[in-house]
Amino acid sequence: MLCVCGNGAANAEVKSDGENGRFALSPLSDGVIRLDTRTGDVSTCSNSGTGWACYAVPDERAALDAEIGRLQAENEKLKAELLTAREPTVTGKIDEPLPKTDSLKPEPKVESERKIEIPLPSDRDMDRVMSFLEQAWRRLVDVANRMQKDIAGKI
Repeated sequence: MLCVCGNGAANAEVKSDGENGRFALSPLSDGVIRLDTRTGDVSTCSNSGTGWACYAVPDERAALDAEIGRLQAENEKLKAELLTAREPTVTGKIDEPLPKTDSLKPEPKVESERKIEIPLPSDRDMDRVMSFLEQAWRRLVDVANRMQKDIAGKI
């Protein structure tokens, strides 16, 4: 009688798991995928001639959560290092105002004691240049006139 009662209790337990829908099965080409609806574990089950065997599918979410946790800890550590490495900030009013400079304009170079002076041409030099330009202009006009006469005479 005890055996029957023990057997009945075991059958009732299995039936209650099936009735509550603890496992959801989906067919595969070589077996089934089993989802435990209570724990969320996933297994692949296949018949290997000697009987059915189920193997747990690796949980990628756990690996991702572990990596996220590691990166968050590293991020916090680096932030703390940056805060300690920073120079202390100045608080309060500064006595002297900062000089106003335009960062877009380069500052002029100041040469000490060394000045470059370019002498202007004298009146004599200017007269020589003007006479050269007058002669060059007259020659150009003479060449143009001769060409015009040659073209008019040949036509």
